[in-house]
Amino acid sequence: MIQKDNSNITNIHNDIREFIELLENEDEIIRIKKNVNSTFELPAIVSKLDGNKAVIFENVENKTIPVISNLIGTRKRFAMAMGSKEKNDIHKIINNSINNRDIKVKTINNISPYYQNSSNNLSILPIVTHFEKDAGPYITSSIVYAKDQENGNQNSSTHRLLKLDDKNMAIRMVEGRHLHKCFMYSKDHREDLKVAIVIGVHPAINIAAAYQASYGIDEMHIANTILNGNLLLDINKYSQLLIPAMSEIVLEGKILYDKTQEEWMVEMLKTYDFRRQQPVFELEKIRFRDGAIFHDILPGYSEHRLLMGLPVESKMLDQVKNVVPNTSQVFLTDGGSNWLTAVIQIKKRVEGESKNALLAAFAAHPSLKIAIVVDEDIDPTNSVEVEYAISTRCQADKDMIIIKNAKGSSLDPSSDQINLLTTKLGIDATATLLKVKERFEIAKIPGEENIKLSEYLSE
Repeated sequence: MIQKDNSNITNIHNDIREFIELLENEDEIIRIKKNVNSTFELPAIVSKLDGNKAVIFENVENKTIPVISNLIGTRKRFAMAMGSKEKNDIHKIINNSINNRDIKVKTINNISPYYQNSSNNLSILPIVTHFEKDAGPYITSSIVYAKDQENGNQNSSTHRLLKLDDKNMAIRMVEGRHLHKCFMYSKDHREDLKVAIVIGVHPAINIAAAYQASYGIDEMHIANTILNGNLLLDINKYSQLLIPAMSEIVLEGKILYDKTQEEWMVEMLKTYDFRRQQPVFELEKIRFRDGAIFHDILPGYSEHRLLMGLPVESKMLDQVKNVVPNTSQVFLTDGGSNWLTAVIQIKKRVEGESKNALLAAFAAHPSLKIAIVVDEDIDPTNSVEVEYAISTRCQADKDMIIIKNAKGSSLDPSSDQINLLTTKLGIDATATLLKVKERFEIAKIPGEENIKLSEYLSE
């Protein structure tokens, strides 16, 4: 549902600036005033802060626009982006936003701050070159808005863009995904696809755009629910698409139906993807706010992995819970790049339930390669405890499932990346119910949790 609101927007927030202010109040962000080069130096600094604070680079060499990175690079800040300080609330909020999308979305018309400035040259942007073998500088946080001409739905999704020159960029599209469907319809009709590309929004919008929603669902309704109905959209003059009114930077232009360019990039696994021919975006105009902020996401590091992985984690929890109701947690591990390996915690009631959970997890997330089911006394986020469960509660001949020639992730360099085939491994690391429970009980010392060593070690 769309509700028009042409009132004064000077007091409207829910933008990246409001979130930065929140991070500053919580001591979750640092500012670097030293002049920094956007080629290698800037991403090298961000890599040192991985799993730590967000960072703003106030002076990027030869550019006037500052860069923010590692914005939601921890589960804590990810939760903060959705209005909570509790990491355990993430899945509940995401799934609620998927299932309750009927809150009205407010719109305005042509008075958004991003109309304050304009340019027709990509060189004004501090686009970052991240890795030594990159095809070039990439915009990595961009959300692409497009209309499906076949059925009239609007789609928004995250895509990385390789700068080719001052007017053109190669755009990475995954075949079969929603933007690709919109593009192929235009291509079949020999028409360019008008799009609006935004950079620098409240991270709740990035989270919604990263979610792999069912075809036809407008991701901005998900973002609006996360933001408690306070998302403000603008009817972009050029594209007539509804985009976030408080966007820092908007690129207006077309994805050309008849032009491609070879590109390659570093993916979630920190490996280089194979070279692909991708469509070309042609710039018409850059719009940007006074004091615009450019958001960069370092590929393969925490912000990238969490942005892609946590919405999938939420989807997996919801779908596995439908099959095994006593599922309490699903965790995509850091070692699996928050994408390929999952640990599922259940309260097992009957034998065989663990294997149902494994199969449900593989169905919910087709890119998943390894799934491990553990009992409720094992912390799925603790790799030592998970390994302990595999070592003491699993027999390889009975408790491991191998699924050959299954659809997998194109990112995994060990898989058949052309045909998207992989071998999947499911591990039931739960204690068998055919033995007495005490055989697997982890010994405890009464009162251990109340002991404070400082009280005993102090003189």
